[in-house]
Amino acid sequence: MNISPPKRKRIDAVGPKLKVLLIALLVAFSLLMINSVFLGSVTFFEWLNQTVYQDYFYQLMFLGHITLGLICIIPLLLFGSLHFKNTFQRKNKRAIYVGIFLFAALILMALSGLLLIRFDFFSIKHPSVRSISYWLHVVLPFVCIWLFVLHRLVGPKIKWRIGGLVSIAAIVISLIVAVWQTQDPRQWNRVGPESGEQYFFPSLSRTSTGDFIPAKALMQDQYCLSCHSDIHEQWQNSAHKMSSFNNPAYLFSVRNTREMAIQRDGDVQAARFCAGCHDPVPFFSGAFDDPDFDDVNHPTAQQGITCTSCHAITHVNSSKGNADYTIEEPIHYPFVYSNNQILRWVNAQLIKAKPEMHKKTFLKPLHKTPDFCAGCHKVHLPKELNKYKWLRGQNHFDSYHLSGVSGHGVTSFYYPPKADNNCNGCHMPAVASNDFGAKFLDDSNQLKVHDHMFPSANTALPHLKGLPPLTNEKHRQFLQDVMEVDIFGVREGGEIDGPLLAPLEKQTLKLEAGKTYLFQVVVRTLKMGHLFTQGTADSNQVWLELVASNGNKVIGRSGGIEENEKAVDPWSHFINAYVLDRDGNKIDRRNAEDIFVPLYNNQIPPGAADVIHYKITLPDSLEGDFKLTARLNYRKFNTPYMRLFMNDKFTTNDLPVVELAKDAVVISTSESKAIEKQNQTKRPNWMRWNDYGIGLLRKPKKSQFKQAEHAFKQVSDKGKGLAELNLARIYYQEGRLEQASDALARAATNEYPAWPWTVTWFSALIDKQNGYFDAAINNFERLLNTDFNDAKARDFDFSEDYRVWVELAQTYIERAKTHRSQQAEAAKQADFTKAREALYTALKYDVENHQAYYNLYVIAKLTQDHKSAEKYRNLHEKYRPDNNAKDTAISAHRVKNPAADHAAAPVVIYDLNRPTIYTEQITTLKPLEEK
Repeated sequence: MNISPPKRKRIDAVGPKLKVLLIALLVAFSLLMINSVFLGSVTFFEWLNQTVYQDYFYQLMFLGHITLGLICIIPLLLFGSLHFKNTFQRKNKRAIYVGIFLFAALILMALSGLLLIRFDFFSIKHPSVRSISYWLHVVLPFVCIWLFVLHRLVGPKIKWRIGGLVSIAAIVISLIVAVWQTQDPRQWNRVGPESGEQYFFPSLSRTSTGDFIPAKALMQDQYCLSCHSDIHEQWQNSAHKMSSFNNPAYLFSVRNTREMAIQRDGDVQAARFCAGCHDPVPFFSGAFDDPDFDDVNHPTAQQGITCTSCHAITHVNSSKGNADYTIEEPIHYPFVYSNNQILRWVNAQLIKAKPEMHKKTFLKPLHKTPDFCAGCHKVHLPKELNKYKWLRGQNHFDSYHLSGVSGHGVTSFYYPPKADNNCNGCHMPAVASNDFGAKFLDDSNQLKVHDHMFPSANTALPHLKGLPPLTNEKHRQFLQDVMEVDIFGVREGGEIDGPLLAPLEKQTLKLEAGKTYLFQVVVRTLKMGHLFTQGTADSNQVWLELVASNGNKVIGRSGGIEENEKAVDPWSHFINAYVLDRDGNKIDRRNAEDIFVPLYNNQIPPGAADVIHYKITLPDSLEGDFKLTARLNYRKFNTPYMRLFMNDKFTTNDLPVVELAKDAVVISTSESKAIEKQNQTKRPNWMRWNDYGIGLLRKPKKSQFKQAEHAFKQVSDKGKGLAELNLARIYYQEGRLEQASDALARAATNEYPAWPWTVTWFSALIDKQNGYFDAAINNFERLLNTDFNDAKARDFDFSEDYRVWVELAQTYIERAKTHRSQQAEAAKQADFTKAREALYTALKYDVENHQAYYNLYVIAKLTQDHKSAEKYRNLHEKYRPDNNAKDTAISAHRVKNPAADHAAAPVVIYDLNRPTIYTEQITTLKPLEEK
């Protein structure tokens, strides 16, 4: 008897309960499709127009995409598993295999989406992995749709019409919304209305709406900390963080300015000049203008330059500086201000998963430009502050912009192999980091961020604020090899025109007791893109310390430090700006409103040098070796300013002193033998001679041109072309044009030719003076076109050197004057037009250029345009230097301050034998005896 096996009960592929789950998944996937079309369309338009269109609405849509996608994962796995269980033994193997592929594709699509979300516990940062995940997430939905259709073809009849209508409607609606999205109603980077500008004046900053920005919007540093912990820690110890009332030195200064403004004007509006850069949080929130503002306890007073106040800047409005930027209240992702930890976590996941809006809001191309830094690191003193006239203040930007470092200046003494086209290269070096925003910034295959401690030279703040030792160490490391000191030569008789022995290395010499000698020390800038020292050059303390010793006995000194308050000998050589008020008093408390005129300015440009002279009469009893040690020392604030802002807390100036550079020579006094140079210079002898000549060339009133000419004639080998160029500089300034032309010819044809663009510049100037206007114009235009292969290879661009544009315009004006006949009137007007265009271009790069305004005034006068002439005359008058200011203030100060009077002379010789009470801080020598 045959017994048949029991028939297996047929199980529905999609039962009633499973069908509910399927419908829910189909609805969810349909919504995801609509949402994805919108998100994808916005991404496409962003790629097409190279801009970001994401905003708050977009982020809500993206949040919906992530939320719905995450919600679907478990139901998808559940449905796929149960569906597979119900069907894996069916005979339609094609449907099963397609279903398996569909399920795998859906899982891979979900997995690729998860990889794109940056969770706190798991985050993929490698760009290649993220790129692969992204394109999988983009392509797999189309694969899934195709596989779904194949899978369904073996099942119930597909309702194509309903599916097609839903799909078309979804695509059309999504595209309409996406196109609307790309209209960008926010008007990113717009410049605010005049009302906003006028409120914040005399700071030039403004908000995009003209309204205040709530303080909480600018005080989101903890919000930034959640993703950028390394950057936050760096910034926490930076001078930017301590730029405001939390900086004791600035607090003293701004209090003085506010008090002065209240007494003089009845309000504190003049102090807005400071606030746009130093106090953005109280300033833009409106608290700063309160005369009773509590600058210690007010919640905005201790904020400094916050993350948001820097990164919310949307526009640099001009090259004027003085905070001439536009800032706006950022539009954040959802839930940024929520106190609910879950919602704040959701906010963080949105940013991590889709950071484009965050990047556009807080990281813009302008942040990579020197113009952005110039917004606060270029300063002028407006008439509204000093009630006198427009005056130039500290200015990192122009000295950088016109230097060889930037690749824009045509007159530098030296040029680098490649232009450094932003400030971040030096002041924001790449450091290793695991921050969310870390990238592969170099070839080290290591994630890095730009250092937001901004290492530079403020060694006072770490000391005053008790910051971690690493902070001060970073500043010290930054200052290493920035400068070089070279005890270069010695002259007999103690005079600058005495017989010279140089360079002091492997030279044979014997010093004789009782005789007088003049030692010449060269101080050279090396790793410097702007003037040294710049910044607060009136209160920075950089001085050259020179010690002459015989054994353990000091026989001469300059630059000593007094023992009690640690003040530096005022008869030392300082590399600073010595600034006076209109009564001839030294500006000693950073009182910018009183600045009137500089007594002298010893700052050194990038790639340049200075020569300092020291005289010593050797003792009659001198025996043994004579040692001369030179140190270039830096201390952030001088003792008088420390005494003022520390007030009753001051006992001594205990700020750290950094040795920037050092040199020493040992010379015999008993026999004629080779000089021992203990600190070997890194530069070849031809460059040392060249630097020595540069230092003499830069002396005021052409006082040492004769010595400079002699120095350049000693340069040989690879520096010969540069030396001939520098000789041409001397001859041109002295009016010896024929000799200058000959020197330029030698500079250009030498085996090692000088910079061809600088040769072209001086050739054009000489042609202009000789009346060869066509030749001069051709050369100026060649410069502005950067028509030099070597310059282009170095990424130089001389079209931004506004001095060339002004000289070109002047040449056009002079040529226009030669067109005297009526027939030549058209040529004259054409030259005037070209001159105007050149001057307008110069003002594009230097809007306060008084020479440009003067030449526009000249053109207007010559063309009978009286209205324009009056306009440009007033602008020239506004920006030109007041040459009469020196007469009274400088004379008054020089009479009452012998040390300053000595330092302000055209030729300054420091006497190492001068009696002084200042103690020498050298551990290898015995304490000095009183003279």
